[in-house]
Amino acid sequence: MTSSPFDLIVIGVGMAGLNAANKCASAGWSVAVVDELPYGGTCALRGCDPKKMLRRGAEIVNAARLMRGKGIEDDGLRINWPELMEFKRSFTDQMPGRIEAGLERNGVKMFRGKARFVNKTTLEIEGTRLEARHFLIATGATPRLLDFPGAEHLITSDQFLELSDLPERILFAGGGYVSFEFAHIASHAGAKVDIVDRGDRPLKGFDPDLVDRLVERSRSAGINIQLQANLASVHRRGDRFLVAAETDTGTKEWTVDLVVHGAGRVPAIDGLDLEAAGVEVGPNGIVVNKYLQSITNPTIYAAGDAAASPGAPLTPVAVFEGKVVAANMLKGNHSTPDYRGVPSAVFTIPELTRVGLLESEAQEQNLDVRVKFTDTSGWYSNLRVGETCAAAKVIIDKEKDLILGAHLLGPEYSELINFFGLAIRLELKTSDLKKLVSAYPSVGSDLGALL
Repeated sequence: MTSSPFDLIVIGVGMAGLNAANKCASAGWSVAVVDELPYGGTCALRGCDPKKMLRRGAEIVNAARLMRGKGIEDDGLRINWPELMEFKRSFTDQMPGRIEAGLERNGVKMFRGKARFVNKTTLEIEGTRLEARHFLIATGATPRLLDFPGAEHLITSDQFLELSDLPERILFAGGGYVSFEFAHIASHAGAKVDIVDRGDRPLKGFDPDLVDRLVERSRSAGINIQLQANLASVHRRGDRFLVAAETDTGTKEWTVDLVVHGAGRVPAIDGLDLEAAGVEVGPNGIVVNKYLQSITNPTIYAAGDAAASPGAPLTPVAVFEGKVVAANMLKGNHSTPDYRGVPSAVFTIPELTRVGLLESEAQEQNLDVRVKFTDTSGWYSNLRVGETCAAAKVIIDKEKDLILGAHLLGPEYSELINFFGLAIRLELKTSDLKKLVSAYPSVGSDLGALL
């Protein structure tokens, strides 16, 4: 059965899809959305937001430990994991209903189930066929498939965020965001934690000097980090798992209670039968033009992690890509995404942040830059909380006095990095930033001294 054509069908009800659906519906379009998972997407339900609610427990424990001998006695302080998980659910359990209510207010038709294309203008959802003038694919990302014996024993980050109890010994496979953020949470909650990464340095998208400091800080917090190790197998041994990895010195083994997949994600577009829709797909997702429109099927747009766009796989990028797509569908292709000044953060303890160019990228482009590196571990803002691991690196165009990149490691630096993102986006000079009069004492008041 095929219903009357919609103006727009959005596949994937995360941040990109929601922004496009609501904007087009508000403009009078007939809009439908479909997702086989609860509405809200990765960030709200299975990623950024719930992760940071769990991190709050780790922050409390860490803050108390840093203040030992400085007036705080933390004997007996611990995380009650089931209660912390309930705290997380106090947010995530409400999100789908709130999102559905918003879609309903805007007159958006909601569908649930697996979607696949029948042809260039028709979608099938659990036996129901829907036609549309436009489609937006915003299905996000999924853990990439791992190819070694026992890979099926690994749980995903989604499953980690639903653990009713925290196992005693956990191994994280891969050295990216997921592994480091969850490792810090689990370690502060009392688990013994290992990270196994095949590279010589984890968190490759971040400044290597700051990553080295974070690795050292993580190890001092009890997280064991094994680099240059390729996972070879995972075998069940009763209630535990035997994990083997190949290193330069031979095979290394761990016996753990849980193995978590943190080895990268890929666009979640398998199963959509995009070939039937005539959509070209590359290794990084749906191939799109500068307007985020499929280069082979003009009825289809893609945004967020599903699109092979220059944007980083971040929620703020998905949000503004969704808005760009809506604008282009409503008024014709005219809007392109502006990726300048989008910060990213690894919410370890302390947090590692980045915006703009790495120092190596500036060198590759033969830019004439001034690099200001500052060890801020002794600064008042860090001394106050007892943190001894903090530093900053700022890359500045010598001639134009513009910020090209900023890299920060320290408490509350995920807030401070936003100033640098704004400076890059608005092309503010360092002389402009130094004019800022901040509340004092605050982390923001450190800005001028970092330049």
